[in-house]
Amino acid sequence: MTVALMFLGLVGLILLNVPIAVSLGVVAMSAMVYSGGMDALLNAAIVMYTGATSFPLLAIPLFILAGAIMNSSSLSRRLIAFASALFGFVKGGLAMINIATSMFFAEISGSAVADVAAMGSILIPAMKKKGYPKEFAAAITSSSATLAVIIPPSIPMILYAVMADASVVQLFVAGIIPGILCGGAMMGLCYWFAKRRNYPVEEMFEWAKVKRTFREAAWAFLLPLIILGGIFGGIVTATEGAALAVLAALFIGGVIYRELDWKHLYDSMIEGANQTATVMLLVAASALLGVYLTEQQIPQQLATWLSSITSNRYAVLGILNVFFLVIGLFLHSAAAIILVVPIVMPLVKTVGIDPVHFGLIVTLNLGIGQQTPPVASVLMASCSIAKADMWAVTKVNLPFIGLLVATLLMVTYVPAIPLFLVEMFYQ
Repeated sequence: MTVALMFLGLVGLILLNVPIAVSLGVVAMSAMVYSGGMDALLNAAIVMYTGATSFPLLAIPLFILAGAIMNSSSLSRRLIAFASALFGFVKGGLAMINIATSMFFAEISGSAVADVAAMGSILIPAMKKKGYPKEFAAAITSSSATLAVIIPPSIPMILYAVMADASVVQLFVAGIIPGILCGGAMMGLCYWFAKRRNYPVEEMFEWAKVKRTFREAAWAFLLPLIILGGIFGGIVTATEGAALAVLAALFIGGVIYRELDWKHLYDSMIEGANQTATVMLLVAASALLGVYLTEQQIPQQLATWLSSITSNRYAVLGILNVFFLVIGLFLHSAAAIILVVPIVMPLVKTVGIDPVHFGLIVTLNLGIGQQTPPVASVLMASCSIAKADMWAVTKVNLPFIGLLVATLLMVTYVPAIPLFLVEMFYQ
């Protein structure tokens, strides 16, 4: 009963436009006072501080900063030029270029919103100029940006790893195959739409242009190799890899490309600080909620109750999929992970679900939530750039959301897809 009241209170505060982090804190502290009196708040500040100072969480602001720096260094333009040289000769090639550049930028930023901001501001106007409907341009930009939470490094995966005490590196590896499969399927769907609607060819294929654009973007291609190569090779942790990414971004943008001046660096740092503050306030507030739930043994009670209904892991995964899809309609991915994952992990462990497998399922669910109103943070950012109505874009976006759902079902019920590389390298 208490949990239901807490959830209703949280939803009510969010509907009143109270920031989610503040809403979480208010609900958690109210529950603590209700159960233990005012004395229960004596350690609240320490709990919040401890919850927000976990070492793996340092990777989040560093990856955000690396992405912001590279975006200020014309990385987006160079990536788009190279992708255009590769895919521009295909009918509807500009839509494929959009997806290809999103997949690559995902290997740097780990943030779907950052992906939309970096790529959408260039590609959406270009697609509209070439005759693509603005709704289609916004939809493909939004959906392909969600690949940033599947393909490593992924900020939601880092958050999940901290909340579930899982391996960040193994989560990153698990996202590679599903991310590539989903991106390839999106490209195929774009080609099908292009043939039906006679979308234009961007440019003729020329090896000389491919070579030239590759040389111009060659240093940019080193960045994901540095990040992922160091992490997967066991040379650095995910947090240390994020720090290397910042140093590499500064070197490439400032020394190699010579396009990173003090103003751009300042703007990048402000952008990184703003995004980090939002996430870390959520983490700190959720620490209070986690302490209360643990003391009341609510996660264990939930695990016992659901286990009494069914002990079949795939049935449990189906129930949790529906639950996370619904949660994703109303909560941002960071808030949903922080709020829900600690509650359901005892159940996940009880029925024998691999935490890495479940982490990718959670990430995909919440990635879909980025595309489905009313919250739909990534969709709204894309619609804002395209100056298009959100509901009109959602209608066009449904086939791409369908591909994300299909990927979710494959990952859920064919565990070999996400776990193949994990088992190959780590088990």
